[in-house]
Amino acid sequence: MIRTLRAAVLVTACSLSTLVSVLTPASQAATTQDGGCAAVTGPPPTSAPPTSVNTLRQAYFCVLDNYYSGPVMDPKALLKSAFAAYTQDLMRRGADRADLRLPALTGNRDTDWAAFAKALGSGDPVALRAAITGMVAGLHDNHARWIRPTPPPEGGPTTTGIMGVSAQQGPQFDPAALPPLFITRVLPGSPAAKADIRPGDIVVKVNGVPPFVGDTVNQSLFDAFDSSQIRLTLKRPTTGRTRTLELREGPVTPQPPAATSRTLPGDVTYVQLPGFFEGAADQVIAKLRDKPKAVILDLRGNGGGSPREVTRLLGAFAHGKVTSYFCPLEGECVANRTDDSVPLLGLRLVVLTDRGCASACEDFSSAVKDNDLGTLVGTRTAGAISGPARGYLLDDGSALLLPKVRHLGPAREIIDTIGVPVDHYVPMTALDLATGRDPGVAKALTLL
Repeated sequence: MIRTLRAAVLVTACSLSTLVSVLTPASQAATTQDGGCAAVTGPPPTSAPPTSVNTLRQAYFCVLDNYYSGPVMDPKALLKSAFAAYTQDLMRRGADRADLRLPALTGNRDTDWAAFAKALGSGDPVALRAAITGMVAGLHDNHARWIRPTPPPEGGPTTTGIMGVSAQQGPQFDPAALPPLFITRVLPGSPAAKADIRPGDIVVKVNGVPPFVGDTVNQSLFDAFDSSQIRLTLKRPTTGRTRTLELREGPVTPQPPAATSRTLPGDVTYVQLPGFFEGAADQVIAKLRDKPKAVILDLRGNGGGSPREVTRLLGAFAHGKVTSYFCPLEGECVANRTDDSVPLLGLRLVVLTDRGCASACEDFSSAVKDNDLGTLVGTRTAGAISGPARGYLLDDGSALLLPKVRHLGPAREIIDTIGVPVDHYVPMTALDLATGRDPGVAKALTLL
Protein backbone atom coordinates (compact mmCIF):
# COMPACT_ATOMS: atom_id res chain seq x y z
CA MET A 1 0.00 0.00 0.00
CA ILE A 2 1.67 2.82 1.47
CA ARG A 3 4.95 2.09 -0.27
CA THR A 4 3.34 3.61 -3.36
CA LEU A 5 1.97 6.59 -1.45
CA ARG A 6 5.11 7.06 0.60
CA ALA A 7 7.21 7.37 -2.53
CA ALA A 8 4.77 9.77 -4.12
CA VAL A 9 4.46 11.97 -1.09
CA LEU A 10 8.16 12.60 -0.80
CA VAL A 11 8.70 13.99 -4.29
CA THR A 12 8.45 17.71 -4.92
CA ALA A 13 10.82 18.71 -7.67
CA CYS A 14 10.36 15.75 -9.98
CA SER A 15 7.82 13.03 -10.52
CA LEU A 16 8.20 9.53 -9.13
CA SER A 17 8.61 8.23 -12.67
CA THR A 18 11.53 10.62 -13.14
CA LEU A 19 13.22 9.30 -10.01
CA VAL A 20 12.66 5.72 -11.07
CA SER A 21 14.22 6.40 -14.47
CA VAL A 22 17.19 8.08 -12.84
CA LEU A 23 17.77 5.11 -10.55
CA THR A 24 17.22 2.34 -13.09
CA PRO A 25 20.44 0.68 -14.34
CA ALA A 26 21.30 1.80 -17.86
CA SER A 27 24.33 4.05 -18.07
CA GLN A 28 26.81 5.43 -15.58
CA ALA A 29 26.60 8.91 -14.09
CA ALA A 30 29.70 11.02 -13.68
CA THR A 31 31.70 10.82 -10.44
CA THR A 32 33.79 13.49 -8.77
CA GLN A 33 37.56 13.21 -8.83
CA ASP A 34 37.99 13.09 -5.06
CA GLY A 35 35.48 10.26 -4.59
CA GLY A 36 32.75 12.48 -3.14
CA CYS A 37 29.10 12.30 -4.20
CA ALA A 38 28.29 13.44 -7.71
CA ALA A 39 25.16 15.15 -8.97
CA VAL A 40 23.02 12.58 -10.77
CA THR A 41 23.28 13.10 -14.51
CA GLY A 42 21.92 9.71 -15.55
CA PRO A 43 21.15 6.25 -14.24
CA PRO A 44 23.73 4.55 -11.99
CA PRO A 45 26.08 1.86 -13.30
CA THR A 46 24.69 -1.56 -14.17
CA SER A 47 26.93 -3.07 -11.50
CA ALA A 48 28.38 -1.39 -8.44
CA PRO A 49 30.42 -2.46 -5.41
CA PRO A 50 28.66 -3.14 -2.11
CA THR A 51 28.01 -0.42 0.42
CA SER A 52 31.27 0.37 2.21
CA VAL A 53 32.68 2.77 4.78
CA ASN A 54 33.59 5.00 1.86
CA THR A 55 29.92 5.05 0.80
CA LEU A 56 29.00 6.31 4.26
CA ARG A 57 31.83 8.84 4.00
CA GLN A 58 30.42 10.10 0.71
CA ALA A 59 26.95 10.42 2.21
CA TYR A 60 28.27 12.32 5.24
CA PHE A 61 30.18 14.92 3.23
CA CYS A 62 27.42 15.05 0.61
CA VAL A 63 24.90 16.17 3.23
CA LEU A 64 27.27 18.77 4.66
CA ASP A 65 28.10 20.14 1.20
CA ASN A 66 24.74 19.92 -0.59
CA TYR A 67 21.82 19.91 1.87
CA TYR A 68 20.39 23.42 2.11
CA SER A 69 21.38 23.79 5.78
CA GLY A 70 24.43 21.53 5.53
CA PRO A 71 27.04 24.29 5.76
CA VAL A 72 25.82 25.30 9.24
CA MET A 73 24.99 21.80 10.50
CA ASP A 74 26.75 20.23 13.45
CA PRO A 75 28.68 17.27 11.96
CA LYS A 76 28.62 15.59 15.36
CA ALA A 77 24.83 15.22 15.11
CA LEU A 78 25.09 13.55 11.69
CA LEU A 79 27.67 11.05 12.90
CA LYS A 80 25.73 10.34 16.09
CA SER A 81 22.61 9.47 14.08
CA ALA A 82 24.63 7.24 11.77
CA PHE A 83 26.45 5.48 14.64
CA ALA A 84 23.26 4.85 16.58
CA ALA A 85 21.59 3.27 13.54
CA TYR A 86 24.73 1.21 12.82
CA THR A 87 24.90 -0.27 16.32
CA GLN A 88 21.16 -0.88 16.49
CA ASP A 89 21.29 -2.88 13.29
CA LEU A 90 24.15 -5.00 14.66
CA MET A 91 22.20 -5.65 17.86
CA ARG A 92 19.10 -6.74 15.95
CA ARG A 93 21.22 -9.32 14.16
CA GLY A 94 23.12 -10.46 17.24
CA ALA A 95 26.38 -9.11 15.81
CA ASP A 96 27.24 -6.31 18.25
CA ARG A 97 30.95 -5.65 18.88
CA ALA A 98 32.46 -5.15 22.34
CA ASP A 99 34.96 -2.59 20.99
CA LEU A 100 32.41 -0.48 19.12
CA ARG A 101 32.10 2.91 20.79
CA LEU A 102 31.42 6.38 19.43
CA PRO A 103 34.67 8.33 19.80
CA ALA A 104 34.90 11.84 21.19
CA LEU A 105 33.88 14.32 18.52
CA THR A 106 35.06 17.92 18.22
CA GLY A 107 32.77 19.50 15.62
CA ASN A 108 35.49 19.53 12.95
CA ARG A 109 33.99 17.57 10.11
CA ASP A 110 37.27 16.11 8.82
CA THR A 111 38.85 15.04 12.10
CA ASP A 112 35.50 13.75 13.36
CA TRP A 113 35.09 11.59 10.28
CA ALA A 114 38.58 10.18 10.67
CA ALA A 115 37.86 9.18 14.28
CA PHE A 116 34.45 7.79 13.33
CA ALA A 117 35.86 5.70 10.46
CA LYS A 118 38.62 4.32 12.67
CA ALA A 119 36.00 3.12 15.16
CA LEU A 120 34.02 1.37 12.40
CA GLY A 121 37.00 -0.43 10.93
CA SER A 122 36.18 -2.31 7.74
CA GLY A 123 32.45 -1.97 8.46
CA ASP A 124 29.48 -4.28 8.09
CA PRO A 125 27.71 -3.63 4.73
CA VAL A 126 24.21 -4.23 6.12
CA ALA A 127 24.81 -2.02 9.16
CA LEU A 128 26.41 0.63 6.94
CA ARG A 129 23.21 0.82 4.91
CA ALA A 130 21.31 1.26 8.17
CA ALA A 131 23.77 4.01 9.15
CA ILE A 132 23.11 5.97 5.95
CA THR A 133 19.37 5.59 6.47
CA GLY A 134 19.72 6.75 10.08
CA MET A 135 21.87 9.71 9.14
CA VAL A 136 19.35 10.92 6.57
CA ALA A 137 16.47 10.33 9.00
CA GLY A 138 18.35 12.48 11.50
CA LEU A 139 17.85 15.47 9.22
CA HIS A 140 14.11 15.33 10.07
CA ASP A 141 13.32 16.41 6.52
CA ASN A 142 10.52 14.47 4.84
CA HIS A 143 11.99 15.19 1.39
CA ALA A 144 15.54 14.03 2.17
CA ARG A 145 15.89 10.40 1.13
CA TRP A 146 18.39 7.67 0.42
CA ILE A 147 17.37 5.47 -2.49
CA ARG A 148 18.85 2.13 -3.46
CA PRO A 149 17.84 1.01 -6.95
CA THR A 150 16.23 -2.40 -7.14
CA PRO A 151 15.52 -4.39 -10.28
CA PRO A 152 11.87 -4.50 -11.31
CA PRO A 153 10.12 -7.67 -10.11
CA GLU A 154 9.70 -10.47 -12.60
CA GLY A 155 6.23 -10.38 -14.07
CA GLY A 156 5.68 -6.72 -13.28
CA PRO A 157 4.82 -4.73 -10.14
CA THR A 158 3.10 -6.28 -7.13
CA THR A 159 1.06 -4.84 -4.28
CA THR A 160 -1.55 -5.86 -1.75
CA GLY A 161 -3.80 -3.19 -3.24
CA ILE A 162 -4.52 -1.26 -0.04
CA MET A 163 -3.56 2.20 -1.24
CA GLY A 164 -4.66 4.40 1.64
CA VAL A 165 -5.80 4.44 5.26
CA SER A 166 -7.49 7.14 7.28
CA ALA A 167 -4.65 7.99 9.67
CA GLN A 168 -2.11 8.53 6.93
CA GLN A 169 -0.26 11.84 7.07
CA GLY A 170 2.22 11.93 4.25
CA PRO A 171 4.97 9.40 5.03
CA GLN A 172 3.70 8.49 8.52
CA PHE A 173 0.58 8.05 10.62
CA ASP A 174 -0.95 11.30 11.85
CA PRO A 175 -0.17 11.77 15.57
CA ALA A 176 -3.44 13.71 15.82
CA ALA A 177 -5.52 10.91 14.27
CA LEU A 178 -8.36 9.47 16.32
CA PRO A 179 -9.88 5.98 16.15
CA PRO A 180 -10.98 4.17 14.16
CA LEU A 181 -8.41 3.42 11.48
CA PHE A 182 -10.14 2.54 8.22
CA ILE A 183 -9.34 1.76 4.61
CA THR A 184 -9.73 4.72 2.25
CA ARG A 185 -8.66 3.37 -1.14
CA VAL A 186 -8.36 -0.09 -2.71
CA LEU A 187 -6.79 -0.71 -6.10
CA PRO A 188 -9.26 -2.41 -8.47
CA GLY A 189 -8.25 -5.92 -9.47
CA SER A 190 -5.67 -6.17 -6.67
CA PRO A 191 -5.47 -8.92 -4.01
CA ALA A 192 -7.27 -6.60 -1.57
CA ALA A 193 -10.12 -6.04 -4.01
CA LYS A 194 -10.38 -9.77 -4.71
CA ALA A 195 -10.57 -10.36 -0.96
CA ASP A 196 -13.58 -8.00 -0.84
CA ILE A 197 -11.73 -5.33 1.15
CA ARG A 198 -13.57 -2.05 0.59
CA PRO A 199 -13.12 1.63 1.42
CA GLY A 200 -14.65 2.23 4.84
CA ASP A 201 -13.66 -1.15 6.29
CA ILE A 202 -12.45 -0.53 9.85
CA VAL A 203 -9.05 -1.98 10.78
CA VAL A 204 -9.48 -3.71 14.15
CA LYS A 205 -6.03 -5.34 14.22
CA VAL A 206 -2.87 -5.40 12.10
CA ASN A 207 -0.85 -8.59 12.53
CA GLY A 208 -2.76 -9.11 15.77
CA VAL A 209 -2.01 -5.62 17.13
CA PRO A 210 -4.65 -2.90 17.58
CA PRO A 211 -3.88 0.23 15.51
CA PHE A 212 -4.60 2.50 18.50
CA VAL A 213 -3.50 2.35 22.11
CA GLY A 214 -6.23 4.40 23.72
CA ASP A 215 -6.49 7.39 21.41
CA THR A 216 -2.85 7.21 20.25
CA VAL A 217 -2.09 5.69 16.86
CA ASN A 218 0.57 2.96 16.78
CA GLN A 219 3.21 4.40 14.44
CA SER A 220 5.05 1.07 14.20
CA LEU A 221 2.16 -0.39 12.20
CA PHE A 222 2.79 1.96 9.29
CA ASP A 223 5.56 -0.32 8.05
CA ALA A 224 3.28 -3.35 8.39
CA PHE A 225 1.16 -1.99 5.55
CA ASP A 226 4.37 -1.66 3.53
CA SER A 227 5.17 -5.37 3.74
CA SER A 228 4.47 -8.08 1.19
CA GLN A 229 2.18 -9.96 3.59
CA ILE A 230 -0.16 -8.68 6.27
CA ARG A 231 -2.84 -10.15 8.53
CA LEU A 232 -5.84 -7.88 9.01
CA THR A 233 -8.90 -8.02 11.21
CA LEU A 234 -11.55 -5.87 9.57
CA LYS A 235 -15.03 -4.72 10.54
CA ARG A 236 -17.56 -3.59 7.95
CA PRO A 237 -19.42 -0.55 9.35
CA THR A 238 -22.60 -1.19 7.36
CA THR A 239 -23.13 -4.73 8.71
CA GLY A 240 -20.94 -5.02 11.81
CA ARG A 241 -19.37 -8.17 10.34
CA THR A 242 -15.79 -8.83 11.55
CA ARG A 243 -13.33 -11.12 9.80
CA THR A 244 -9.59 -11.88 9.82
CA LEU A 245 -7.67 -12.55 6.63
CA GLU A 246 -4.12 -12.94 5.34
CA LEU A 247 -3.30 -10.61 2.49
CA ARG A 248 -0.30 -11.16 0.21
CA GLU A 249 1.11 -9.06 -2.58
CA GLY A 250 0.04 -9.98 -6.06
CA PRO A 251 0.68 -8.73 -9.59
CA VAL A 252 -1.21 -5.68 -10.76
CA THR A 253 -1.44 -3.86 -14.05
CA PRO A 254 -0.06 -0.34 -13.52
CA GLN A 255 -2.28 2.43 -14.76
CA PRO A 256 -0.91 5.89 -15.56
CA PRO A 257 -2.24 8.58 -13.22
CA ALA A 258 -5.08 10.60 -14.67
CA ALA A 259 -7.56 13.30 -13.72
CA THR A 260 -11.17 12.12 -13.70
CA SER A 261 -14.34 14.19 -13.70
CA ARG A 262 -18.11 14.16 -13.52
CA THR A 263 -20.89 16.73 -13.70
CA LEU A 264 -22.74 17.67 -10.50
CA PRO A 265 -26.00 19.58 -10.02
CA GLY A 266 -25.92 23.33 -10.60
CA ASP A 267 -23.53 23.13 -13.55
CA VAL A 268 -20.61 22.21 -11.28
CA THR A 269 -17.77 20.01 -12.53
CA TYR A 270 -16.09 17.70 -10.03
CA VAL A 271 -12.46 16.86 -10.89
CA GLN A 272 -10.33 14.39 -8.94
CA LEU A 273 -6.57 14.80 -9.32
CA PRO A 274 -4.44 12.03 -7.72
CA GLY A 275 -1.09 13.79 -8.16
CA PHE A 276 0.72 16.65 -9.86
CA PHE A 277 2.26 14.34 -12.45
CA GLU A 278 3.55 15.57 -15.80
CA GLY A 279 0.61 16.91 -17.80
CA ALA A 280 -1.72 17.03 -14.77
CA ALA A 281 -2.58 20.72 -15.15
CA ASP A 282 -3.54 20.36 -18.79
CA GLN A 283 -5.68 17.31 -17.99
CA VAL A 284 -7.65 19.30 -15.40
CA ILE A 285 -8.00 22.30 -17.71
CA ALA A 286 -9.29 20.03 -20.47
CA LYS A 287 -12.01 18.74 -18.11
CA LEU A 288 -13.20 22.34 -17.73
CA ARG A 289 -13.23 23.23 -21.40
CA ASP A 290 -17.02 23.49 -21.47
CA LYS A 291 -16.83 26.33 -18.90
CA PRO A 292 -19.09 25.19 -16.05
CA LYS A 293 -20.13 27.72 -13.42
CA ALA A 294 -17.77 26.27 -10.82
CA VAL A 295 -15.31 23.47 -10.17
CA ILE A 296 -14.74 21.21 -7.17
CA LEU A 297 -11.11 20.08 -7.33
CA ASP A 298 -10.59 16.97 -5.18
CA LEU A 299 -6.98 16.78 -3.97
CA ARG A 300 -7.61 14.33 -1.14
CA GLY A 301 -4.85 11.72 -1.13
CA ASN A 302 -2.82 13.73 -3.68
CA GLY A 303 0.78 12.93 -2.79
CA GLY A 304 2.34 15.79 -4.73
CA GLY A 305 4.61 15.94 -7.76
CA SER A 306 5.94 18.74 -9.92
CA PRO A 307 5.83 22.40 -8.79
CA ARG A 308 5.70 23.33 -12.47
CA GLU A 309 2.31 21.63 -12.75
CA VAL A 310 1.18 23.58 -9.68
CA THR A 311 2.02 26.98 -11.14
CA ARG A 312 0.48 26.00 -14.48
CA LEU A 313 -2.82 24.92 -12.95
CA LEU A 314 -2.94 28.00 -10.73
CA GLY A 315 -2.48 30.09 -13.87
CA ALA A 316 -5.93 28.92 -14.99
CA PHE A 317 -7.45 30.66 -11.94
CA ALA A 318 -5.31 33.79 -11.50
CA HIS A 319 -2.46 35.72 -13.10
CA GLY A 320 0.32 37.72 -11.53
CA LYS A 321 0.20 35.92 -8.18
CA VAL A 322 3.04 34.61 -6.02
CA THR A 323 2.42 30.92 -5.38
CA SER A 324 5.31 30.15 -2.99
CA TYR A 325 8.92 30.97 -2.15
CA PHE A 326 12.06 28.85 -2.40
CA CYS A 327 14.57 30.09 0.16
CA PRO A 328 18.30 29.30 0.31
CA LEU A 329 20.23 29.16 3.56
CA GLU A 330 21.51 32.68 2.94
CA GLY A 331 20.31 35.36 0.55
CA GLU A 332 16.97 36.31 -0.91
CA CYS A 333 14.07 33.93 -1.36
CA VAL A 334 12.97 33.32 -4.94
CA ALA A 335 9.27 33.85 -5.64
CA ASN A 336 7.37 31.28 -7.70
CA ARG A 337 4.49 32.75 -9.71
CA THR A 338 1.43 31.67 -11.62
CA ASP A 339 1.97 30.57 -15.21
CA ASP A 340 0.31 33.52 -16.93
CA SER A 341 0.55 31.88 -20.35
CA VAL A 342 -2.46 29.76 -19.34
CA PRO A 343 -5.81 31.35 -20.27
CA LEU A 344 -7.99 32.23 -17.30
CA LEU A 345 -11.03 30.00 -16.79
CA GLY A 346 -13.00 32.49 -14.70
CA LEU A 347 -14.51 29.74 -12.52
CA ARG A 348 -15.40 29.60 -8.85
CA LEU A 349 -13.21 27.07 -7.10
CA VAL A 350 -13.56 24.78 -4.10
CA VAL A 351 -10.60 22.53 -3.23
CA LEU A 352 -11.02 19.34 -1.17
CA THR A 353 -8.00 18.44 0.99
CA ASP A 354 -7.05 15.95 3.67
CA ARG A 355 -3.99 14.71 5.56
CA GLY A 356 -2.96 12.76 2.47
CA CYS A 357 -2.57 16.00 0.50
CA ALA A 358 1.18 16.56 0.64
CA SER A 359 4.11 18.32 -0.99
CA ALA A 360 3.05 19.92 -4.30
CA CYS A 361 -0.57 19.41 -3.26
CA GLU A 362 0.08 21.67 -0.26
CA ASP A 363 1.89 24.11 -2.54
CA PHE A 364 -1.31 24.41 -4.60
CA SER A 365 -3.62 24.54 -1.57
CA SER A 366 -1.67 27.29 0.20
CA ALA A 367 -1.60 29.37 -2.98
CA VAL A 368 -5.38 29.05 -3.33
CA LYS A 369 -5.92 30.04 0.30
CA ASP A 370 -3.41 32.90 0.54
CA ASN A 371 -4.43 34.44 -2.77
CA ASP A 372 -8.20 34.07 -2.17
CA LEU A 373 -8.62 31.98 -5.30
CA GLY A 374 -11.15 29.63 -3.73
CA THR A 375 -12.28 27.81 -0.60
CA LEU A 376 -10.63 24.83 1.09
CA VAL A 377 -12.91 22.09 2.45
CA GLY A 378 -11.96 18.90 4.29
CA THR A 379 -9.10 18.63 6.76
CA ARG A 380 -5.68 20.21 7.21
CA THR A 381 -3.04 19.01 4.74
CA ALA A 382 -0.13 16.72 5.65
CA GLY A 383 2.59 19.27 6.43
CA ALA A 384 5.10 17.30 4.35
CA ILE A 385 6.62 19.82 1.97
CA SER A 386 10.10 21.03 1.16
CA GLY A 387 11.98 22.70 -1.63
CA PRO A 388 12.96 20.76 -4.76
CA ALA A 389 15.45 17.95 -4.12
CA ARG A 390 18.50 17.10 -6.19
CA GLY A 391 19.94 13.64 -6.60
CA TYR A 392 23.56 12.73 -5.72
CA LEU A 393 25.13 9.41 -6.72
CA LEU A 394 27.15 7.34 -4.24
CA ASP A 395 29.73 4.70 -5.14
CA ASP A 396 27.45 1.72 -4.43
CA GLY A 397 24.95 2.89 -7.07
CA SER A 398 22.57 4.42 -4.52
CA ALA A 399 21.55 8.06 -4.45
CA LEU A 400 20.82 10.76 -1.92
CA LEU A 401 17.95 13.17 -2.55
CA LEU A 402 18.63 16.45 -0.75
CA PRO A 403 16.57 19.67 -0.90
CA LYS A 404 18.69 22.66 -1.90
CA VAL A 405 16.18 25.22 -0.62
CA ARG A 406 13.29 25.33 1.82
CA HIS A 407 9.67 26.08 0.93
CA LEU A 408 7.54 28.91 2.26
CA GLY A 409 3.93 29.71 1.36
CA PRO A 410 2.82 32.84 -0.52
CA ALA A 411 2.56 34.73 2.78
CA ARG A 412 6.06 33.42 3.67
CA GLU A 413 4.48 31.05 6.17
CA ILE A 414 6.00 27.69 7.11
CA ILE A 415 3.84 24.79 5.91
CA ASP A 416 6.20 21.87 6.52
CA THR A 417 5.21 19.90 9.68
CA ILE A 418 2.15 22.17 10.05
CA GLY A 419 0.02 21.83 6.92
CA VAL A 420 -2.50 24.17 5.32
CA PRO A 421 -5.69 24.74 7.37
CA VAL A 422 -9.07 24.44 5.67
CA ASP A 423 -11.84 27.02 5.65
CA HIS A 424 -14.46 24.37 6.43
CA TYR A 425 -13.56 21.28 8.48
CA VAL A 426 -15.37 18.32 6.93
CA PRO A 427 -13.72 14.96 7.67
CA MET A 428 -14.60 11.69 5.97
CA THR A 429 -15.81 8.84 8.20
CA ALA A 430 -15.68 5.08 7.71
CA LEU A 431 -19.46 4.97 7.32
CA ASP A 432 -19.32 7.74 4.72
CA LEU A 433 -16.93 5.69 2.60
CA ALA A 434 -18.81 2.44 3.14
CA THR A 435 -22.12 3.96 2.04
CA GLY A 436 -20.78 6.14 -0.77
CA ARG A 437 -21.54 9.45 0.94
CA ASP A 438 -19.13 12.33 0.45
CA PRO A 439 -19.62 15.11 3.00
CA GLY A 440 -16.82 17.15 1.41
CA VAL A 441 -18.58 17.33 -1.94
CA ALA A 442 -21.91 18.01 -0.22
CA LYS A 443 -20.40 20.94 1.69
CA ALA A 444 -18.73 22.26 -1.45
CA LEU A 445 -22.04 22.29 -3.31
CA THR A 446 -23.65 24.37 -0.55
CA LEU A 447 -20.83 26.90 -0.89
CA LEU A 448 -21.29 27.12 -4.65
